[in-house]
Amino acid sequence: MVPPRPALSLDHLGCVIAILIGVALFAAPFATYRATRIASGDSRLLIEALPIAMGAVVALVALTIAVGAALMRDPLGRLGSAVIGLAVLLPSLGLSAGYLTPADNTFARVSPSVGFWLLALSFSLLAIDALARMRLGPYGRIAALLVGLIALALLLFSGIWDDLSILKEYRTRSDTFWREARQHLFLAFGSMAAACAVGIPLGIAGHRLKTLRTALLQGLGIVQTIPSIALFGLLMAPLGAIAASVPLAAALGIKGIGAAPAFIALFLYALFPIVANTIAGLSQVPAAAVDAARGMGMSARQKLVQVEMPLAFPVILAGIRIVLVQNLGLATVAALIGGGGFGTFVFQGIGQTAIDLVLLGAIPTVILSFAASIVLDALVELAKGALA
Repeated sequence: MVPPRPALSLDHLGCVIAILIGVALFAAPFATYRATRIASGDSRLLIEALPIAMGAVVALVALTIAVGAALMRDPLGRLGSAVIGLAVLLPSLGLSAGYLTPADNTFARVSPSVGFWLLALSFSLLAIDALARMRLGPYGRIAALLVGLIALALLLFSGIWDDLSILKEYRTRSDTFWREARQHLFLAFGSMAAACAVGIPLGIAGHRLKTLRTALLQGLGIVQTIPSIALFGLLMAPLGAIAASVPLAAALGIKGIGAAPAFIALFLYALFPIVANTIAGLSQVPAAAVDAARGMGMSARQKLVQVEMPLAFPVILAGIRIVLVQNLGLATVAALIGGGGFGTFVFQGIGQTAIDLVLLGAIPTVILSFAASIVLDALVELAKGALA
């Protein structure tokens, strides 16, 4: 009989988290102060970036969580520690901005620095690890995501972060931000929808015809190896020629730069996962189910729609998950050719050496990709459960 593991023992991931917390508290700057948005920054440790009492509270909470992460294995305890850590850390960043910014100074900028990001990463890893140990079902994971998004929204609307540089960047570009957000979603979701409309029938045809299957997978696999910038560039010349020779195409917005080449490139990248997963899903349909459908007198179309596609759906949905997460990231690069999206802020920020403008585009992209991954993972599991 294996002896029970003691309640308090060193946890490997917890030890890594404890080390990260220690580095964040004692070796890495918590916030960076800039006299202007593009001036060189003055980094401040946690104890310098907050009033003494508040800094001591944050440090004490973080150290307590570090010890608990290394020693405690109870998932609920780990989750509670992570939530407390984030609940203390996130508002303290806003307080730091107010503390470091001189009164009536509209030019100064305060940004989160390495120490803050390490603490946020540590507490987030602890929360994710706790949720994984709790083995939440699909509805539980979606509920946890909603709670996190609601908490973030409340923090933004509370005004406690208003003095942060990234929020100041947002306020000066709020109209542009939401326009680029709509463009980013259009590129990512629109290209995914188009790829599903084309890729699923191609996958069905590839499943039935072996020669077509080989050609499809090899051809689309080659597209996957082309770097995104190179593919955007390859599409610019033919689309520009089409726009010059076909007035209707130009009127519809098809041209060498802009959303058209970005949309087509994302569509081409999305085809391979959808076609491959459709073929894989149909290939995994049990032969007994197909024989039973045939024995019931179903036509080929009925057999496909009522038996094969429902059984292959979880695998196809897994391919759609890959495509959506991939497209949300790749759509950022579309800004290089005038395609818009959150990448507009990323590349403007790089050009102006304004890191907070980069974050204004990068953070929403990361949140969208993370949320899409969790939701579609849950839907895949629900689809598998419905077939079990």
